Amino acid sequence: MSKKILRVNSSLFGNNGSSTQIIDNLVKQLADKLGETNVVTRDFSKEPVPHLDGEWVSALMTPAAEKSAEQSAKTQVSDTYIAEVVEADYIVIAAPMYNFNVPSMLKAWFDHLARAGVTFKYTENGPVGLVDDKPVYVVTTRGGMHKGTDRDTEVQFIRTFLAFIGLTQVEFIYAEGLNMQAHKEQALENAKEQVSQLVEAV
Repeated sequence: MSKKILRVNSSLFGNNGSSTQIIDNLVKQLADKLGETNVVTRDFSKEPVPHLDGEWVSALMTPAAEKSAEQSAKTQVSDTYIAEVVEADYIVIAAPMYNFNVPSMLKAWFDHLARAGVTFKYTENGPVGLVDDKPVYVVTTRGGMHKGTDRDTEVQFIRTFLAFIGLTQVEFIYAEGLNMQAHKEQALENAKEQVSQLVEAV
């Protein structure tokens, strides 16, 4: 049976982004390993993700029978993002670090995914994710060196959010020091090695 891979490109630089190029390599290797695959791509540089506002949240909360045409259209956008995550067997995310956190459109995409009663629910014991768990690979590229420091707020945020909706099989691939000439080449080589090791383990 064909496997579905959801590829999420969040770099502002599109195909020229280092994170995009690394996940392209990852997706290719993963597809080769899995055999027959169907790859769905979300490229935020080509199709920007709408940031939520009061009207959008209101549309999501309005009962289906009472939605206006505009509210239904807004809801459909969010429903599509959620469906792509739910239907995927593997998720690959390019998450460059911008100002110590994720790109704003990746945060917006997360906001669309977080819907009470659909992707998570609250219980007496706290929140429970409703999305079936699956492997998620996150490529994080940075201009400086931040891994393992207090500045690395990005990784913990991503891990916390994905677990909130039920995704706990998360692997991070790091490419750091890309704006530091002495580190760039080695960082990209290290990322390639991490990719190969992860795919080999599939």
